[in-house]
Amino acid sequence: MKANVGGIDRILRITLGIALIVWALLGGPVWAWIGIVPLLTGTFRFCPPYALFGWSTCPYKAEDPDKGSLG
Repeated sequence: MKANVGGIDRILRITLGIALIVWALLGGPVWAWIGIVPLLTGTFRFCPPYALFGWSTCPYKAEDPDKGSLG
């Protein structure tokens, strides 16, 4: 999986995910467990809908396989 979530997008996803999960744990509505989705997409820096549409908020470009990681 190529990272397509970066920077502020990642921070917002993780924060929103944690907030929703805490709300669910404190007796909020059952749908608040959806917070697992933004938490995981922020943690793994990969969002399937972004990949589907070719979007990315990650500032890093794909590495050139010929250059290697130090190139």
